[in-house]
Amino acid sequence: MKIALIAHDKKKIEMVNFMIAYEPIFKKHELFSTGTTGTKIMEQTNLKIQRFMSGPLGGDQQIGAMIAENELDLIIFFRDPLTAQPHEPDVSALLRLCDVYSIPLATNVATAEILVRALEKGDFAWRDVIHKYKNK
Repeated sequence: MKIALIAHDKKKIEMVNFMIAYEPIFKKHELFSTGTTGTKIMEQTNLKIQRFMSGPLGGDQQIGAMIAENELDLIIFFRDPLTAQPHEPDVSALLRLCDVYSIPLATNVATAEILVRALEKGDFAWRDVIHKYKNK
């Protein structure tokens, strides 16, 4: 599975801790991330992550392009709902694309944990069906 990881500044430590906790599961998947989030995760884990630009500099849009091309299967985006984000339109666009293309999206630890447990059990086989039809 191809998984994107994004975290607002005040949620980066939470994301790193989450990735440490589930590192054995994530090692089996292809990971993508916005710049700073990916760097912080790689500093604390042995995970390999393809990093894009920082979110405000276009990283959110790069991930959005992958969604539109059906190149992502799951997004974990730890958002900070209490702090105004200068790139809020990009964040809204990313969330909208997840809805349009039926990409599972976790915006907090509780939901991310449910999705990772499903990932561990292989409950994302339906994404393989979508990939199969896309490639025809």
